[in-house]
Amino acid sequence: MTIDNDDLINSIMASLGRIDAIKLEDIPNIDLYMDQLTTFMDERLKKATRHPGEDKILTKTMINNYAKNDLLPPPVRKKYSKDHLILLIFIFYLKNILSINDIQTLLEPLKNRFHHSDDELNLSKIYELAYELQKEELEPCIDDLKKKYEKSLTTFEDDNLSDDEKKKMQMFSFITLLSYDVYVKKLLIEKILDNITGADDEAAKEKKKEKPAKDKKSK
Repeated sequence: MTIDNDDLINSIMASLGRIDAIKLEDIPNIDLYMDQLTTFMDERLKKATRHPGEDKILTKTMINNYAKNDLLPPPVRKKYSKDHLILLIFIFYLKNILSINDIQTLLEPLKNRFHHSDDELNLSKIYELAYELQKEELEPCIDDLKKKYEKSLTTFEDDNLSDDEKKKMQMFSFITLLSYDVYVKKLLIEKILDNITGADDEAAKEKKKEKPAKDKKSK
C-alpha cells in the first residue's frame, strides 16, 4: 500500500465529486413513465454508487416496494411526477444508512406536502434547501477527513513493523475513526427518529381518548 496523504485526499475529493447530486432544475417537470424514471435516475446517480455501471440505482421492483411500504405515493395513470422523483432521490441516499421504517418516519412530513405545489413550503423548496445544505457541508466534511487521516498517521509509529505493515495498520486506524463517526451519527439519527415516533404515538393515543368524550357531548 503506497497511498500517501495527498493521494488519499485527492482520491476522497474525487469520490465525493462522483456523488453528483441532482440540482432541482435538472429534475424533469413533466410526468414520467417507470422506464423513463429509472433511466433518469441511473444516468444521474450512477456515479454515487460503489461500482458505477454495475450497482442498481432504482429498479421497478424497488419502486413498487417503496409504494407498498408507504414511502411513496402511487403513480397517477402509471406516471410519476417531479414530487415522486424528489422523494425517490431522498430514499436513494437514506436507504444506505436507515431502515424502511425510519425512512418512513423521516419522510412523513414531506409526503404530507406531496403535490401541494402552490404551498409556500412545497417539496421543491424542501429539496432545494437540502441541496444547499449539502453543498455547504462539503468543505467542512473534507477538513474533518483530513484531520482524521492525519491522526491515523500518528498511530503504530513506535511498533516494530515494516513500512508496508505500518501503512496497512494506519489505514486500519483511519477506517476505524471513520466507522466510529458513522456509528455515532447513525445512532443519533435513530434516537431522534425514535423520539418522533414515540411523540406521534402519544399524540395518537391522546386523540383517541378525546374522541369518545366529544362523541358523547355531541349526543
